[in-house]
Amino acid sequence: MGTVVSLTVPAGAVPETAAGADGGLDDAAAAVELVFARMDEAFSLYRPDSEASRLARGELSLREASAGMRDRYADALNWRLTTEGAFSPERPDGVLDLSGIIKGYAIAQAGESLRSRGITEWCLNAGGDVLVMGSPVPGSAMSWTAGVVDPQDRSALLSAFELGGGPGGWETSTRRALATSGSAERGDHIWTAGTGGAEFIQVSVAAADIVTADVLATAIVAGGAAMLDRATDHWDIDVLAVRRNGQLLATPGFRA
Repeated sequence: MGTVVSLTVPAGAVPETAAGADGGLDDAAAAVELVFARMDEAFSLYRPDSEASRLARGELSLREASAGMRDRYADALNWRLTTEGAFSPERPDGVLDLSGIIKGYAIAQAGESLRSRGITEWCLNAGGDVLVMGSPVPGSAMSWTAGVVDPQDRSALLSAFELGGGPGGWETSTRRALATSGSAERGDHIWTAGTGGAEFIQVSVAAADIVTADVLATAIVAGGAAMLDRATDHWDIDVLAVRRNGQLLATPGFRA
């Protein structure tokens, strides 16, 4: 996926295994790595041998594709409908490109892998997109704090946002995920509906789940202010958007 993935687990948050806590943490990290490796093998358009590349070259039809590929495509089509076309699973040239949704799914699956191992306090960060569970201080109500980098000064933080916190945070917290999309780091790689380029150079979305946060951050960059209004009206999210002139648009959660 061309990104760095980090896993943070507080001391004492890993259940004891036959190999001890350290062995359990190594096993959890390996499981997270495996999730991302498998997603990359199937969906990366930078790998000529991937299923996605075979689809792009016309060597494989969508009907012949794996169930996983078809399911993610169906999900992406649903997002295209609910965002009124601001999010799309196809490039302007018609090539199927699910990269706008796959990283979020990989993060979510990695989180489920950690939960299945009994690890209930952790923070996953994949290229600046963050999903958390529990607290950085096990058993406490303390939240994780995720930073948002300033797109005009990559050495500085523009804002911070509290995620998760407290026992049972996975089920009760309404903000466990934060995703950021834009042109500051990778250039203009998100196609837009208009001809004048993206209105926002960076959009961060906080939500209950990482797929919603990831997709809507991309959709708002692509769809501009109209999609920003639609997203905040129809989804329970917080948004921080940066216009090209540096102006900030923020919902109450970010202003706080």
